[in-house]
Amino acid sequence: MEPMQWLTLIVFAITIVVVITNVIDSTLAALLGVAVMCWIGIMTEAEAFKYVDWNVMAILLGIWIIAGYFGKSGVPSWLSIQALKLSGGRPGLLVIILTFLSGVISMFVDNVVTILMMAPVALPLAKALNLRPVPVILMIGFGANFMGTALIIGDLPPQMLHSVAGAEFFDFIWQFGRPSSFPILMVTFVITLAVMLIYGFRGHSRVTDMSKLGVDAHIPSPLFATIVVAWFVGTVIAMSMREHIGVQLGFIALTGAISLVLVLAVLGDRVKASSFEECLQELDWRAIFFYIALFALVGGLEKSHILDKLAAALKPVFVENYALGATLLYWVTIPIVGIVEHDAYILTFLHTIKDMAQGGIEPWPLWWMLLWSGTLGSNLTVAGAPALYVALTLGEKEEGRKVSLREFLAWSIPFTIVASGICYVLGMLIWVLPYVK
Repeated sequence: MEPMQWLTLIVFAITIVVVITNVIDSTLAALLGVAVMCWIGIMTEAEAFKYVDWNVMAILLGIWIIAGYFGKSGVPSWLSIQALKLSGGRPGLLVIILTFLSGVISMFVDNVVTILMMAPVALPLAKALNLRPVPVILMIGFGANFMGTALIIGDLPPQMLHSVAGAEFFDFIWQFGRPSSFPILMVTFVITLAVMLIYGFRGHSRVTDMSKLGVDAHIPSPLFATIVVAWFVGTVIAMSMREHIGVQLGFIALTGAISLVLVLAVLGDRVKASSFEECLQELDWRAIFFYIALFALVGGLEKSHILDKLAAALKPVFVENYALGATLLYWVTIPIVGIVEHDAYILTFLHTIKDMAQGGIEPWPLWWMLLWSGTLGSNLTVAGAPALYVALTLGEKEEGRKVSLREFLAWSIPFTIVASGICYVLGMLIWVLPYVK
């Protein structure tokens, strides 16, 4: 490689190491990495700005605003109580239903936001049913982190696939005549939860009189909840129709968010909603700036043609044995994203696969296998997914003690291995093997 390419790789590697080790704030580290790339001439500040996919940033911002109001509507708490009733007072089954509910919500809402929505009701329910809070909140964290890739709006990786490969809303349900992300992950999720029910939640006594638990949840303002849910559903439907509407997903998401804020402001005290200023203050601006810096950092690699060289080095493996290459990509990704922030890894290899596609390699099975393994593998440790750090912190606070790494891994390893194994089999049968010559 040329000297400038080595310099680019060194700056990128140092930045990622600092992000992983959290020596300084990860967002600050990523922004500093971009600044260094600009100052030493790897790219100009204008190029760094252009490498950011502002459509994806608009999706995140718009959906997070709507999700913030959804969390305050009381609907998540109400759903949790319905889960208690559906479980019939069986503690283990309740945990599995709450985990499934978290996964479903995370298809539309950021996984950290999902955990913060579910925890206030899930933890009191666990206490009332004599369940330890840590396993309960960890399962909710696993579920929230799991299904974010099922649809295009739940998490950053599917939005990055939209950015790099042009995947649309319905591509995540059915693509090229075969099921894709949503059905494959949903089947994987259900089977994994059944295994985890047997693994960790047997032997708890059933509660026959649930009225004695002293837990309840009501929706404070039915009008507010109805408006927010209607706007949420309407925005998702509009995003699913993007190709027919003819505008970007980010514009649709921002339109939904702004119009919701406007309607709530007009209704005023009748809905008792938070002000727009309060809504903006509650957004995770650190995450937004981190994602902006992430796009620019990977843009630096692209500008230096390092990804071209990586694609050229990997191409022979896929040419010689496509199934073996997909298998290696899948299983190498899982442990890596367990210790590396998975968004950076996924974005880098999405571009690498795109470069290989220019050399005749079929990209879509590899893009899907990367996306699934990158998401499922991030459940391995808190380093791979910030959502798990949030869940673990809430569990430790509830129990008043530190959770050991061994105890955490006792839950994360079985969950990750089972989910990854099931998804691998489905992914190979449905996507990879049909492309093997």
